[in-house]
Amino acid sequence: MKGIAGFYYIYAENEQIYECKAKGIFRKDNQKPLVGDDVEISVLDEKEKTGNITAILPRKNSLIRPAVANVDQAFVIFAMEDPKPNYMLLDRFLIMMEQQNIPVVVCFNKKDLATEEELEFLYRTYTECGYKVLLSSALKGEGISEVHEVLKGKTTVVAGPSGVGKSSLTNSLQGDVKMETGEISRKLKRGRHTTRHSQVIPVGDDTFLVDTPGFSSLYLSDMEEYELKEYFPEFRKYEAQCRFQGCRHIHEPGCAVKEALENKKISRLRYEDYLCLHQELKEKRRY
Repeated sequence: MKGIAGFYYIYAENEQIYECKAKGIFRKDNQKPLVGDDVEISVLDEKEKTGNITAILPRKNSLIRPAVANVDQAFVIFAMEDPKPNYMLLDRFLIMMEQQNIPVVVCFNKKDLATEEELEFLYRTYTECGYKVLLSSALKGEGISEVHEVLKGKTTVVAGPSGVGKSSLTNSLQGDVKMETGEISRKLKRGRHTTRHSQVIPVGDDTFLVDTPGFSSLYLSDMEEYELKEYFPEFRKYEAQCRFQGCRHIHEPGCAVKEALENKKISRLRYEDYLCLHQELKEKRRY
C-alpha cells in the first residue's frame, strides 16, 4: 500500500495491514518493492502486525515516476483554471504511459471555470487521439459518477500537478471505502490526504486508487528522438501513406501526417508539442 523510510505497509488477504521490512536479498539483486507490488510476507508478530517481505511477485508493468507497479490504467487530472492546463506536461505523461502500454483516462477538473468552447476544444483534441476524456467539477459534484464508472474494478494510478483538485476528486470517490480509513491512516502514520509518497487506497470491490505526489515536470528518458512518433497514437493511421519509410513527420516531402495536420485531422497543439519534444531528445543525445 505504501513504502516509507524502509517500512512497507502490506494489505494482506485477511484485510489486515502489516508493517514489514524488505529482506536484504532484494538489495543484493538491486530490487526494491514498489507501491502496487504483489508480495509474499512472513509474519513476525501477529498482535503487532509486523513482518518481512520474502518475495516480490512478477510485475505486469512498473513506472519510475510515479514509482508504482501493476496498474490497469492511469487517470491523469488537469484543471481548466487555477492552474491552467500545461499541455506539454500532459503530453509528456501520455507518452510515458504509451511507452508502458498503460491505458489513460484524461480528466479536466474545475469545468465550471471554463467556457463551453474551451471544454469542447480539449475534449475533441484528446478523444481524437484515442484517449477517454472526462470533464468534472469536484466542487459541484459534476462528472463524479462517470469517474466512478471508469475506475470500477481496476487498479488506477491517479496523477496530476498540484492544485488541480486531485485530493477533492479522490476524496469524493471514497464514500464506500470497505476498509476503515482511520485505521489505514493510523497504520500508515500519515494524514489521509497528504500525498508525499505514492499509496494505494481501496475504494470499492477490487477497486484501488494509487494516489501519487503532484508532479510539475517530467523528462522523457530511455528514448531516441526517432522513436517519439511511435507514442503519438493519432499519427498511426496516416504513417503507412507517408512517401518515405521511417518518416519523422517533420521536414520530409510527401508526409501524410503533415497533410492530415493541414486538413485539421491532427491537432496542431499536439503536433507542436511533438516538434518541441523531438528537438529536446535530439539535443539530449548531442550532449
